[in-house]
Amino acid sequence: MLNRLSLLISIVLVLQGCSSLPFFGNDKDDKDKYANSTEDQLYRNAQSSMRAASYEDAVDQLQALESRFPFGRYAEQAQLEIVYAHFMAYEFNQARASADRFIRLHPRHRDVDYAYYLKGLSAFEQDRGFFDTLMPTDPSKRDPGAARDSFADFGQLVARYPDSEYAVDARQRMIYLRNLLADSEVHIARYYMRRQAYVAAVNRGRYVVENFPQTPAVPDALAIMIEAYMRLGLEPVAGDSLRVLVHNFPTFPSLDETGNFVVFDSIRNRDRSWLNVVSFGLIDRPDKLAPLRLTHPQTDSPDAPRPPAANGIGG
Repeated sequence: MLNRLSLLISIVLVLQGCSSLPFFGNDKDDKDKYANSTEDQLYRNAQSSMRAASYEDAVDQLQALESRFPFGRYAEQAQLEIVYAHFMAYEFNQARASADRFIRLHPRHRDVDYAYYLKGLSAFEQDRGFFDTLMPTDPSKRDPGAARDSFADFGQLVARYPDSEYAVDARQRMIYLRNLLADSEVHIARYYMRRQAYVAAVNRGRYVVENFPQTPAVPDALAIMIEAYMRLGLEPVAGDSLRVLVHNFPTFPSLDETGNFVVFDSIRNRDRSWLNVVSFGLIDRPDKLAPLRLTHPQTDSPDAPRPPAANGIGG
């Protein structure tokens, strides 16, 4: 018992001694390390840290500057540069929060457009992981939440400051993001088609046609709507979508030379027996279904229906 007590006391003493070492850190030292620095010194040190790509140090120094000299000549600039330092440190959530704070505190600042731009750029980069630099993946198959945030942020910049030097780049990124969001909706619609959730697939396809009318995803969205309506037995409604597809995208792969819509039903895993699966499809093959075919409905009107006009940014 005495030996165990002695061992416990020794461990406590060792940990207490180590807590004062730099490796373990010391909150008091962290708070006081800039106590004797002037405003100019803090700002110059922060600039040196950013030039050296030591962005975490820069954030610490800029935050200390703002805290110790809240009404100094560098206070507003420090708040803006904190946004930039967080962004360069890949701390995108912190960058967006800092940008929001700057916009809220200084809505009429001459550089507030830059805060909007960095906020949108942070969301733009947020869903890009390390492995994307080594093995690029399809961004439309990822969670589109960050893309929506970025699109909204850039939209605010363009609407509020259309002549900003950052507006041109923001518009280009919005075009990319709009296409990305449309592709994401099409991926979801295809998932619903595989699950035979045809009503949900129609709704996703219609959303693309109505909200992203000038994106490359529109013909795929129309094709999904046509097939889903056909699966639901709603051929007249499918014919309306087919007229739009034929008029605007006559070379779409599912259209034959006369404008009829043809769907070759693929064999799904759930239609195959276990024997067919383990034999890699060589034994007990399921019967292929006849292709679905929808005849192009002719119209007396010289102008077939078109997708609705684009909203917001043109492409």
